[in-house]
Amino acid sequence: MSNSEIVTQFMRAWEAKDTDRIMSFFAADAVYHNMPMPAMKGVEEIRKFIAPFAGSADDVVFEVLNQAETAEGTVLNERVDRFTLKNGQKIAAEVMGVFELKGGKIVAWRDYFDMKAVQPQGG
Repeated sequence: MSNSEIVTQFMRAWEAKDTDRIMSFFAADAVYHNMPMPAMKGVEEIRKFIAPFAGSADDVVFEVLNQAETAEGTVLNERVDRFTLKNGQKIAAEVMGVFELKGGKIVAWRDYFDMKAVQPQGG
């Protein structure tokens, strides 16, 4: 499976809100950095952020607009992340994602977006 295919499967795990499956894509020492916030290092710290976030949504859609893979295997994707929270509020964020993989695992994930875009909008 190519790195692009792995990232696509990773997005599907998010849409399924399956935290264990999401976490299975990360290397043990992975770094996850939402660029407006501090970086998270290691699967335990990443899980502490992802589990409540994924669990707070009734619906998750990662709409990938463009995706490319470099010769070195880095995957870049432009997407719109849409979350419908359990309270009916909606989040839609335009994101540029960078995924570095080694041995089929994500070792670094950086998302670039406007922090205002992830503030819930009314239901």
